Amino acid sequence: MAIRLGDEAPDFTAQTTQGEVKFHDWLGDSWGVLFSHPKDYTPVCTTELGMAAKLKPEFDKRNVKVIGLSVDPLDSHQGWEKDIEETQGTAVNFPMIADSDKKVADLYDMIHPNASDTFTVRSVFIIGPDKKVKLTLTYPASTGRNFDEILRVIDSLQLTSKYSVATPVNWKDGDDCIIVPAVTNEQAKEKFPAGWKEIKPYLRVTPQPNKVKGEGQSA
Repeated sequence: MAIRLGDEAPDFTAQTTQGEVKFHDWLGDSWGVLFSHPKDYTPVCTTELGMAAKLKPEFDKRNVKVIGLSVDPLDSHQGWEKDIEETQGTAVNFPMIADSDKKVADLYDMIHPNASDTFTVRSVFIIGPDKKVKLTLTYPASTGRNFDEILRVIDSLQLTSKYSVATPVNWKDGDDCIIVPAVTNEQAKEKFPAGWKEIKPYLRVTPQPNKVKGEGQSA
């Protein structure tokens, strides 16, 4: 069954390139990005894993743990990591799940029979500290993921989790946000002392709360 937004992320225990991982315990109080790869020693995946490794400082400052998955065995992952370091200029610095029995892939519905009976599609799951699924993305095997977009979504999700705001189209960190309709104008006066612009009663634009001096009350 497909995993939907708001579902609890299925827990599992798996062998990885950094030892055994009990997923929920491993996440702890962090956010998580779980992403799958169709197969080891493939060109697009190689570039993706290199980029994820390069972005570790960005993930760290957002309190995000990254974990990859492929249905190939552990020794294959370990050999592939050497190629990734050589070609991408960065060692893989996060665990890669060896899912040869497809246990985790099946839990997360990562194998789509119309695409392949044996390989995972390029799935992305962003998981909150509450272990709930906040975002899912599915790419075809031929298309590399956009990690700038993944970071942008994490920034948006974390803002929403802390403040009563949503983010508009093409939003990026530092741009104005939208006050969610559930917040009345009276409540907004307390939550957003920097004020807002009311374009429509349901469309109230306010500066990003954590960028405004003296502001930053949680939702």
